Amino acid sequence: QVQLVESGGRLVQAGGSLRLSCAASGRTFSSYAAAWFRQAPGKEREVVARINRSGGTTYYSDSVKSRFTISRDNAKNTVNLQMNSLKPEDTAVYYCAATTGGYFSPAGRYDYWGQGTQVTVSS
Repeated sequence: QVQLVESGGRLVQAGGSLRLSCAASGRTFSSYAAAWFRQAPGKEREVVARINRSGGTTYYSDSVKSRFTISRDNAKNTVNLQMNSLKPEDTAVYYCAATTGGYFSPAGRYDYWGQGTQVTVSS
């Protein structure tokens, strides 16, 4: 079992930056690949970024590539999402998730989810 708790979401102006953090507790976090997903009102959940167990491999959706950076610190059991050049369309609830599968697993294979943190970007 892994428990995930996100933090860092808030209201920010377009062009600004935010850093989301996900703190994991329970079993050894380095055993899990991780990802950030988001869901905006009226839209389906989408993956934002993924990271493998060691942190050496990452993936970004086209909509956030070159603006967002995912990282992890297995010694501290954390996964972070640095978000720069934020746009109003980035407004969503952001979720941290972990999987025992490969880091490119579909959302349904992510076994553990946080409660989400709200990011609102004003224009």
